[in-house]
Amino acid sequence: MPVSEAQKKATARYEAKKYDKPVIRMEKGKKDIVSAHAHERGESFNGFVNRAIDETMQRDNDST
Repeated sequence: MPVSEAQKKATARYEAKKYDKPVIRMEKGKKDIVSAHAHERGESFNGFVNRAIDETMQRDNDST
């Protein structure tokens, strides 16, 4: 069943209020590699990137 325009607008408003959407630039083909790596571990691309950021920040904080 197609999504209604009202639902699309409601979703866009919710996402604009709830999330920041940074742009990540990477070399051609790397997104596919990262996405495959994430999915092999049962994660989404977004979930993997967020976990990688969180773990790196924690590791950086622990080492100072």
